[in-house]
Amino acid sequence: MHPFSKYFDHTLLKPDATSQDISNLVKEAAAYDFHSVCVSGCHLPLVSRLLEESSVKTACVVGFPLGASSSEVKCFETENALKDGADEIDMVVNIGMIKDSRFDAAGEEIKRIAEICHTKGVILKTIIETCLLNKEEIEMICRSAEAAGTDFIKTSTGFSTGGAKPEDIRLIRASVSPSVKIKASGGIRTLDDAITMINAGADRLGCSASVSIMEEYLLKNKERLPSSRNAASKDLL
Repeated sequence: MHPFSKYFDHTLLKPDATSQDISNLVKEAAAYDFHSVCVSGCHLPLVSRLLEESSVKTACVVGFPLGASSSEVKCFETENALKDGADEIDMVVNIGMIKDSRFDAAGEEIKRIAEICHTKGVILKTIIETCLLNKEEIEMICRSAEAAGTDFIKTSTGFSTGGAKPEDIRLIRASVSPSVKIKASGGIRTLDDAITMINAGADRLGCSASVSIMEEYLLKNKERLPSSRNAASKDLL
């Protein structure tokens, strides 16, 4: 079982995020040894540079937050993100295709982007926006995404009408094989929220509240951050 800190993609996707905000995000991720920093594409060069000597990964969103750009645009956006140093891609699937029951077309888009990612050894997380889908639609797009080669199913952007729910995590888990992992994202603000999602089957958590959750975890378990991590985070900036 990996350390609790490694469940977290420490996330900042607000449109008004400044370079200083992103630098602070990176510093926090290094201090707490999170799995990754998840940002918009415009911030990738800065994040990649700051994390160059760190074990923390760099994740980038694509087609965010609506998923409604063309497949060609998403493919270009993915290629550009890989060029700028992304280790992982979080791509919003075309929700309209799902509502139209065009699961083959949605799967083809996922496949194109998965192939771009996997050529470079990069992980693809497919965001399906569970709050906009019914049970059957979630099941069908999960199966299509697995067939297309996605590495993760991710619940939510955090920018729609709702975030991750444990029942959605359990439904996703039942819809795909164990080789496909699950990222819960949206509305995870407390340690109880995080534990609930992990117990439901989440392998990764997308959070902007990662620091407060980790502080709650460390306090509850009477742990401290290793001083070497604090020193490493200071060296980044």
